[in-house]
Amino acid sequence: MKKYLLQLLLLLFVIKSNAQQDPQFSQYIFNNLYFNPGSTGIEKSVSATALHRSQWVGFEDAPVSTNFTVQSPISLLNGGIGLNILTDKIGQNEFLSLNLSYSHHFNLSDGKLGVGISFGVIQDEVDGSNIITQDPDPSIPSSIDKASGIDLGLGLFYNSEKLYVGFSSKHINEPTIATTLDIIDIKRHYYLTSGYIHVLNDKIDLKPSFLAKTDGVTTTVDLTSLIEYNKKLWGGVTYRPSTRVVLLLGMHINEDLKFGFSYDLPTTNVSSSGTFEFMLAYSFKIDYNKVVKGFKNPRFL
Repeated sequence: MKKYLLQLLLLLFVIKSNAQQDPQFSQYIFNNLYFNPGSTGIEKSVSATALHRSQWVGFEDAPVSTNFTVQSPISLLNGGIGLNILTDKIGQNEFLSLNLSYSHHFNLSDGKLGVGISFGVIQDEVDGSNIITQDPDPSIPSSIDKASGIDLGLGLFYNSEKLYVGFSSKHINEPTIATTLDIIDIKRHYYLTSGYIHVLNDKIDLKPSFLAKTDGVTTTVDLTSLIEYNKKLWGGVTYRPSTRVVLLLGMHINEDLKFGFSYDLPTTNVSSSGTFEFMLAYSFKIDYNKVVKGFKNPRFL
């Protein structure tokens, strides 16, 4: 009975919500393409990044978010192209987003400025077939109910050897995904991010960064400080004033592959296990003389 009540509460929360918040990833510093198309291909490497986030671990049907991006510079276009896929599942509701992006790059000072656009499709789905209620509720679908809409985004991203700054907007067209239940409205989101590398000595780098996100109603801010040792290992802390503290750890498995882990300390009674997030990224630089060699991101470890 408790299981069904929890499922019902999650479903009703989704159906009655007037707006969809983009899911939050604690390891945002490794995947700017998730929220800023201006960063597409700006690091001059072919790269693929996967993030998987399990929220309120131990709580059945809790939110689970997965993001996968792949991007590459295209010298003929003086820019880069990318693919951004997101799934966000809570209870019997699942949100899917698929976007293609292009960024045109301009030389600016000691770095490059990327001006990017994204275009794609978003879909929202509710599966009411697994919800069992004592009395029939017409607001709960008896089967899968889903709909989709067009999604647009814009972004500016400046990148140099030690500094990056980005400003972007997702869902700028504010699409409404209308089903028989009029499930969800997608509100425009704005993102502002920046990070810097401060070399402490030949072995240790300090890497502060921040990410601010708002939909005009709710604002979240992540303040992050990472320490990298010997270009191999990193660890740090993110402070999110509105909710929690996040611990971050990671390592380079080899020159091309890196792995990261974060743990959001629990701040509610929903789950005593907190939130876990995993990151896996692979990148390599293309030599157009047909020589492929390892690539290390000078900005992100």
